[in-house]
Amino acid sequence: MSGTIRFAPSPTGYLHEGHLLSALFVWAAAKKWNLRVHLRIEDHDQGRARKEYIDSIREDLAWLGFTYDSESIQSDRSEIYQRVLQHLAERGLVYPCYCSRKQLLAENPRSETGEVIYQGKCRPKCSTESGIEKPGGSPPSFHSVEDDIRAGFHSVEDDSLENHSIFRIPDSELPHSLRVVVSDKVIEWCDERLGTFYENPKKQCGDFPIRDRDGYWTYQFAVCVDDLAQGITHIIRGEDILNSTARQIALTEMIADACQGDATLHFPPYQRPKYLHHPLIVDSTGKKLSKREHAHSLRQDKETGTTPEQLFGRLLFKVGIAQSDTPTPLDAALGQIIRIL
Repeated sequence: MSGTIRFAPSPTGYLHEGHLLSALFVWAAAKKWNLRVHLRIEDHDQGRARKEYIDSIREDLAWLGFTYDSESIQSDRSEIYQRVLQHLAERGLVYPCYCSRKQLLAENPRSETGEVIYQGKCRPKCSTESGIEKPGGSPPSFHSVEDDIRAGFHSVEDDSLENHSIFRIPDSELPHSLRVVVSDKVIEWCDERLGTFYENPKKQCGDFPIRDRDGYWTYQFAVCVDDLAQGITHIIRGEDILNSTARQIALTEMIADACQGDATLHFPPYQRPKYLHHPLIVDSTGKKLSKREHAHSLRQDKETGTTPEQLFGRLLFKVGIAQSDTPTPLDAALGQIIRIL
């Protein structure tokens, strides 16, 4: 096989038609380009993730006929995320942000899509685009204590860091996120369906969180670490993630550079993946289907007697790929998508 593609649902609800469309695109690409399929369960949002949803993902994929070559779950990978965070910290690329959501909304401009563009209120004054520097010129470093995930971070003695200044984050009860330093530069990248984009993450969102105020890893951070560690060569997902691509490229390159030489991480050499963002399924009001909006689940269809073939036919017709909603076997459904890839 010539590479690896991933299907990466979040277990914060049951799978719905939006997930099914992504799955069809992912497995069609795997079939066309002879790729391994990796199932990644993205349960980084521990406040909303549920075991019943994790189990249902596997059950629904099996019922639909989707098979995969490997699997991972993000909640098992915290030690890896912590080590990557440490490498970024040693280079002065991470800092604590104590801004509340209310402050973020009140004190920062918004993008055209409504996203907050962080202006760097908590970024240390001695920071530069290449990292945070202390007066002596050494990049600061900090260590977090994993079992004290919600209680702040502590400096520790470490002989391997004897040439670094230790940046001590106060043992404070004040909640804080950790933000990564974003350079002010344009990133050029190509979508296999939509063409070339020129985007500057600094202008899109500013320094963004890699760990939130509750101590959970953010989507942006976990997905970048995993894509690098798992050797993902092709990324297919919905257009709603389109504006995350440039910042994920920037962060992944930052991680790959910072983690060079750490044999314990077993990261393969970094090569930028190929990207393709597919159209979204929307409801009658034009909104994207989502679990937060209580989208009708595939499990509900299954319980009412709908077959996978009926689901495939209905979905392909709904997005304009098929001319009718005739029940369609999985192989035929994948074949129809392959023709437009």
